[in-house]
Amino acid sequence: MGTLFSQIKGCIAFLGYVINTVFWTIPILLVSFIKLIPISSLRTATSHVLDFCASAWISVNGVIERCLHPVKIELSGDTDFSTKEWYMVIANHQSWVDILILQRIFNRKIPFLKFFLKQELIFVPILGLAWWALDFPFMRRYSTAQLRKNPKLKGKDIEITRKACAKFKAKPVSVMNFVEGTRFSKAKHQKQSSQFQHLLKPKAGGMAFALSAMGEQIHKLVDVSIYYPDTVPSYWDYLTGKLPSVKVHIKVSDIDPAMRGDYMNDRDFKISFQEQLNQIWLAKDQVLSQLASQADKEKR
Repeated sequence: MGTLFSQIKGCIAFLGYVINTVFWTIPILLVSFIKLIPISSLRTATSHVLDFCASAWISVNGVIERCLHPVKIELSGDTDFSTKEWYMVIANHQSWVDILILQRIFNRKIPFLKFFLKQELIFVPILGLAWWALDFPFMRRYSTAQLRKNPKLKGKDIEITRKACAKFKAKPVSVMNFVEGTRFSKAKHQKQSSQFQHLLKPKAGGMAFALSAMGEQIHKLVDVSIYYPDTVPSYWDYLTGKLPSVKVHIKVSDIDPAMRGDYMNDRDFKISFQEQLNQIWLAKDQVLSQLASQADKEKR
């Protein structure tokens, strides 16, 4: 009976999220057309309105969660944030639920999170249009084979990153980057022969290009470590209440000036940046081990 009840609640929650998404996507799309007017002050004002709508969207999602499938988020680490600051936010990636957890933690505490998304996600019904209207950067990655066949494609993804980040200079923003590039799985971990216990190897390029494009405006790094005590949840697990709690550790630090440079053309900087990111990842791996140890003690 309990399982059936949780399934029913999951369906109601899903319907609630769909209705809420449609409700806020309509004004987001309508207001976004104003940005086509080539007046910078008007575009900036429009961006503020759009981010307000997006934050309201997330807030209502939070109400649905608390009513139908509450999740206890156990926070540790730094909690001092500002909506007037520019942030680079990085996190480990295991599930689509990661994004929902991040949105709940940071909504209205820092500028609205902007994710780098795969180009294919623009075709996701409703959400794809909303992400486009909110200036989420859509990235297209080219394989080695594609670059060999058409060398002109080299650097195209970097140029897209630069153009996307240029839009973020007019007002405070939080640029979100899952630097592993994909969701963690044991199979991927083994295939990579990753030196980290809980993480895949970090991909430095996207983060390096974003920091370079944003210049000195973005100077705070928010490093988020997410640990699920029982098992990594699917979206349906999340909706049906199978995620009672999650542990999250946050570390805020100044971005080292040495992390800014020409990642594409300066080989020494590229090596140095990768080494610095690996050190951050080693520290994150230790944090995740500590969170896992805490969870094991709590189960005993």
